[in-house]
Order: sequence, then C-alpha cells, then structure tokens
Amino acid sequence: MSISKESELFGMRKASHAVAYTLKEMIRYAQPGMNTKELDEYGAKILSDFGAKSAPHLTYGFPGWNCISVDNEFCHGIPSEKRILKEGDLINIDVSAELDGFWADNGASFVLGKDIHQHQKLVDASKEILRKAISNIKGGVRIGDIGHIMETEAKKRGYKVIKNLGGHGIGRSLHEQPDEIMNYKNRFDQRRFKKNSVVAIETFISTTSTYATELNDGWTMVGNKGGYMAQHEHTIVVTDGKPIILTEANEILDN
Repeated sequence: MSISKESELFGMRKASHAVAYTLKEMIRYAQPGMNTKELDEYGAKILSDFGAKSAPHLTYGFPGWNCISVDNEFCHGIPSEKRILKEGDLINIDVSAELDGFWADNGASFVLGKDIHQHQKLVDASKEILRKAISNIKGGVRIGDIGHIMETEAKKRGYKVIKNLGGHGIGRSLHEQPDEIMNYKNRFDQRRFKKNSVVAIETFISTTSTYATELNDGWTMVGNKGGYMAQHEHTIVVTDGKPIILTEANEILDN
C-alpha cells in the first residue's frame, strides 16, 4: 500500500506494533523442553489481546497461528506438539497479522539458549544484512540494487542467499506489489522503491542451499542442499530519507 493520510500510518503502526510485540515476547518465552504448538498458542493469545488476527491462518488456512521453523526447516514450519525445542536450536518465528484492516509482518531467527551448534554467526550475518539493506532503501532506489547489497554482504561472510524467497509489499493485505523483493540482483528488474509505500523487507541467508523446497506437509520449506538458514524481517515505510521501521518494537536488530 501507499500511505496517503495520517490515519493509514496510524493503522499500520498499530498492526505493526501488535506483530512486533508478539514476536519479541515469543522469542523471550521460548525454552528448551517446550513444544512449538505451546509457543504458537502463547503468540496467538498476545495477538488476540491486541484484537489482531493471524495472517497466514486468515489468508492461506495455515494450520497454526504463526510459522515456527526449527533447525533444518527454513520457513513456514507448522507448530506441533511433537516438535520439542532443545538447547542450541536455530529457531525462526514469523509473525504476521491483520488488525482493523491493516496487515503487518515480521520475523526473526535466533539461537535457543547456548550456541552449542555455532549458529549465532549465521544469525548475526542475517541481522547485519537486514540492517544494511534497510539503511539503503529510499524512494527511487532500484529494488534489484538492494538485492545486490544483500547477496554481496552474504558472500562476503561466506554465506549464500535463497533465490526463491523474498520480501513483499504489504498493508491492505499480506502480500501486495511490489512482490518478489529478492536477496539478489535480477538485472531485468527495473522496478524502484516508491516513497510512502509499505514493504516487508526480509533476509534469507543460508549456509549451503540456494533454493527452498516444500516438504510433503505442503507448508514447511527446507534447503535444496540442506544446511541452515536465518531470516530477519521488518515492515517499513519508504521515505525520501531513512525508512520508518514500523516493527521496531520487536528489537531484533538491537542486540
């Protein structure tokens, strides 16, 4: 969507705060020994207290309220009583929701407890790349140039990017134009970021894979060559200068 009046910015801020606060609290709540369904229900309760509705559930009939992916699962992991969290797991939580007709999206990967499997370096790379990407976005900048920054920064750190997952426009629905804000430069993509537009910018930084493939459950995605992936995501408003980070309350780039 494009923000054209104060009430729209207010609506987007409200929806974004709901998903950001929910994500932050879910990360804080996650403990070894807990199952992912329990963690999902905790997040669902927070969203509900805000009056927000789960976007994947609403839009796609996703069998859960939030996507929770663990270890080799890259994204769209289905919350389950059978999936027990363990010390050192690489966890990704993606929270998106609708509130009063406005939609917002955010996500983060983190290491649960002690970093016994050395995932923190990948998590930190994903955060740094998201920070750098956002700081370079303003009206008129080529979408492909931001993808180029992301891939270059990933390569610099010895990582790859997932080529079939990307960020997207958001606001009045979960996925809007511009779609496919990729983590690499497509030289045929001549689109530019537009001032006042709302976009969800996300990283997909991986150890070995370059594509994500769907498992038989019809949702969960893993890497075509295995390995691990970290994702961080903010919903932002594009301006002439520094973007407005609507989901800042999740604090994913603060540490």
